[in-house]
Amino acid sequence: MLRPDYPISTERLILRPFHADDLDALNAFQSRSDVARYLYWGPRSRAESAAALAKRIHSSTLQKEGQFLAIAVELASTGELIGDLNLEYISAEHRQGEIGYVFHPDHHGKGLAAEAVTELLRLGFEELGLHRIVGSCDGRNIASANLLERIGMRKEAHLRENEVVKGVWTDEIVYAMLEDEWKGR
Repeated sequence: MLRPDYPISTERLILRPFHADDLDALNAFQSRSDVARYLYWGPRSRAESAAALAKRIHSSTLQKEGQFLAIAVELASTGELIGDLNLEYISAEHRQGEIGYVFHPDHHGKGLAAEAVTELLRLGFEELGLHRIVGSCDGRNIASANLLERIGMRKEAHLRENEVVKGVWTDEIVYAMLEDEWKGR
């Protein structure tokens, strides 16, 4: 079981569980078409963000495979919610997980996502005891692919037109890191 010792502080961020009062800030980036462009869902209405937030509020710990840990990313200097992290517990037997992340575009290009996602990897490897963590992105999402490479994940696959997303065939790029790679970085 993973019950992080919240809040988790990094150099510039605070990682914490989601709260009901995060709705406006969460919807501020979930409602944007540039944020949803490479995601499975489109820009969210306030009601859709409220439903997503309700699920995230109840996902602050991981108890068994199939569940996901949802973590709010707050800018330490201002307290502003700027991102949303996921760590899904894929398999207990194979000790595997998958990461996901979404950040407000106003905070892109500053290394904040890399800082947060690196901490997510630490939680997966050091606290949950995972052996392997994957992260994947739409093949068109160069910024996300670059982020996964920058934090030390290894490109394992480029799947050509393997999914239809919003009516368009898309490629998927899969990255991974093993526990030994995490320890050796």
